[in-house]
Amino acid sequence: MERAVFNVTSVLLLLALVTTLPTKEDWDIYSFHINSTVTSRYATTVITSRVANRMDESKEIEFHVRIPKNAFISKFRMFIDGQLYDGAVKAKEQAQQEYTQAVSSGQSAGMVSSVGRTLEEFKTSVNVAPHKKVTFELTYEELLKRRIGKYELQIHARPMQPVKDFKVDVYIHEKAGISFIKVQGGLSTKDLANAITKTHADKEAWVHFYPTEDQQKTCDSCGEQGMNGDLVVVYDVNRSASFGDIKKSSDGYFVHHFAPSNLTRISKNVVFIIDQSGSMHGRKIQQTRTALLQILSELAEDDFFGLITFDSEIFHWKRELVQASQENLGSAKEFVKRIKDRGATDINLAVLEGSRMLNAHPREGSASILILLTDGDPTSGVTDLGRIKSNVKEAIAGKFPLYCLGFGYDVNFEFLKTMSLQNDGVARRIYDDSDADIQLRGFYVEVATPLLTDVTMIYLGGTNLTQTNFSQYYDGSEIVVAGQITDNNVETFIPQVVAISWNSKVTFSETNMTEIVSDDHIQRVWAYLTVKQLLEKELQLSGPEKDKVKEEALELSLKYSFVTPLTSMVVTKPQGESTDVLHKPKEGGTDRDEQRSSGRPSAGYFGGGVQFPDHGMLFDDLVGMQLVPAPDIDYHMVYFDSPGHSSPTIVTATATTPTTATAPPFHRFLLKAENQSIPLCFDVTGNVRLKLLHSPSRELFVNGELDSVADGGFTKIVIHVKPDLYIDIDVNEIIVRDGQTLTHHTGEEQITAGSVTVIKRNKEVDVATGDIRIVILLHERHGEKFLWPVLRRRPSDNKAEGILALKPAVYEELQQTPSSRLQINGQEVDVGRYMCAAV
Repeated sequence: MERAVFNVTSVLLLLALVTTLPTKEDWDIYSFHINSTVTSRYATTVITSRVANRMDESKEIEFHVRIPKNAFISKFRMFIDGQLYDGAVKAKEQAQQEYTQAVSSGQSAGMVSSVGRTLEEFKTSVNVAPHKKVTFELTYEELLKRRIGKYELQIHARPMQPVKDFKVDVYIHEKAGISFIKVQGGLSTKDLANAITKTHADKEAWVHFYPTEDQQKTCDSCGEQGMNGDLVVVYDVNRSASFGDIKKSSDGYFVHHFAPSNLTRISKNVVFIIDQSGSMHGRKIQQTRTALLQILSELAEDDFFGLITFDSEIFHWKRELVQASQENLGSAKEFVKRIKDRGATDINLAVLEGSRMLNAHPREGSASILILLTDGDPTSGVTDLGRIKSNVKEAIAGKFPLYCLGFGYDVNFEFLKTMSLQNDGVARRIYDDSDADIQLRGFYVEVATPLLTDVTMIYLGGTNLTQTNFSQYYDGSEIVVAGQITDNNVETFIPQVVAISWNSKVTFSETNMTEIVSDDHIQRVWAYLTVKQLLEKELQLSGPEKDKVKEEALELSLKYSFVTPLTSMVVTKPQGESTDVLHKPKEGGTDRDEQRSSGRPSAGYFGGGVQFPDHGMLFDDLVGMQLVPAPDIDYHMVYFDSPGHSSPTIVTATATTPTTATAPPFHRFLLKAENQSIPLCFDVTGNVRLKLLHSPSRELFVNGELDSVADGGFTKIVIHVKPDLYIDIDVNEIIVRDGQTLTHHTGEEQITAGSVTVIKRNKEVDVATGDIRIVILLHERHGEKFLWPVLRRRPSDNKAEGILALKPAVYEELQQTPSSRLQINGQEVDVGRYMCAAV
């Protein structure tokens, strides 16, 4: 049986990138150098990899490195057989056109993607003739940010095999003088520590890391495939002048680093707003309690604080702020220990109440701070994100900063980021790992000691300035401002800082201009800061203002060759090979608009339709997706819903075309077409959580967690009925949590919990609630068990959403060529047709 489908390209939803590493028999990385130069906190890092094809046939050679998320790639080039191939930064739309032309013939695309907490992944490849060599050279730039009294330069070494000539060289020059320097990270442990040399001489420091091939196998994450870890250079500068230092270039650009010391600490008023909705269940809520208990212990006695927990309601420890006395702290800790997950998520109500508490407790000479911790979207009360942002901005009214901590990957981080930026704060993702409590406390330490409020940076005779107003300055941090001196006239340039200290207004000034440095360095600091801040500003605007700011950021990105969310780098290659287009992803690895496929011959992008709601992912709209050619696919399993049913046919599949080293396992979902015999499909890669069904009328959520096995399905399916009924179904047992009662079921039986009836049989679980019926099939393949859900009866109100409730697509095929076009729900998209063989 053969089946023609239109493929919606597979999306690396959680960027579980699978890479087959080369062996010495394939090709040899004979030199790998990382050279980083830091001047006045601005780091330029060049990674150079030299590779030889030792074989008697052509080989596809890969360049695969990781760089800091905060960095902008600014240059990439390849040298092949005496020929230079340069990457060019272009506007995203222009780069996309070149990319589309490349993939129309089935070629691959390079990618930059988020990896983990602090890194992004850069990947490209090229065919190299027998016994020839290729040199890859990547340059990226970043302004080091001072946190808790130190700067950190992170270098990730992952050459993919032990390398005979491996070197990391770091040179740091700071006019103010370097107060200390040390080397940390996984590559500084065990035998690798002996490969590090460090030299510190007043204003300069050098770090060299030259491990032998044998040493490259001895770190915690090293092995026969070489090193895979971080080298982190940590340092700070001397701060004898309270005004900081200003550096000027000969053509009039300047940068001002302001981090005064020896200031009196300001007492603070802080309100912690803690999400205790059902999605915080388990380790998240436990780690939150652990972090809060430690944070409370670190409050100073002259601090005032408040605690709010929330789900669909809010719960006060006390309705007003109280002083951090030992008695109050003890009572607050008992409250924290009793925090339990339950209910929905009313962010609007909680943040407005926290704002009310701070507004009702003004204290002269103090600093107020609002800290929100949540792991999901608003699902109760006001749920319109625009209205919530407007409400919060009006309530805070610029009086204090809002810091938003987003727990895990299900949270709508862009919403939190925008809301923080609109209220002079920042958003930080807390990664759902074993050290989440340490991450939470680490963030608090950064804002624990305010030294100044209402900081205004004034530069008479200055223009094109970056941000000059800051709500607060914290101990251990730093304020950086860059700009141009009008007409390059130093005589009329008067810098000054005005702020509120503990109990009075203070002024910092400097009459002598300090160091003059190279034009390019200061200009690039200014451009880097300006682009970063314009991108943040664009998030907060709409309409013509948003377009204007976006245009400014694009113009600068192109001028200085920065790969930003508005630009892409087109990597040209020898004739006959694909053109790679490299994009900068959004924070956290969930760039739904710009992710690139990896590990399969075809590539494309998701233009919309992917959401990350509080209770899992939902693919709810095919409009805007680009569809592209794909290889033949072996269908390993095919499951059909009941005859005539309108929910999608579900298929899992593996790519078998041997054009790449290893394809990431993926799961395919076929969507029926209402007016056509040919379905559409979309692929999901890796172990991710999907929203299977949401019935608002029954307050029912059904989520599924896919495994990372290509032949598999779901490892767990969770049914949540508000307010506090949870049914966890995995391949071995069913766990029912009804309020505070927890029961485990492993045998065949009928379970009744609230409005839900669950019948467990040998090869299936039958779930019914009201007019909804779901059958969860238990399958086994190659010794691995997995689940697969089928919606047998839809809710009668027809308002359900989720994977199982997707409606058939309505589309029209406009043309049939190797690069065809479809019209889906009134919008045209490019597609590719291919055949699939079912087994």
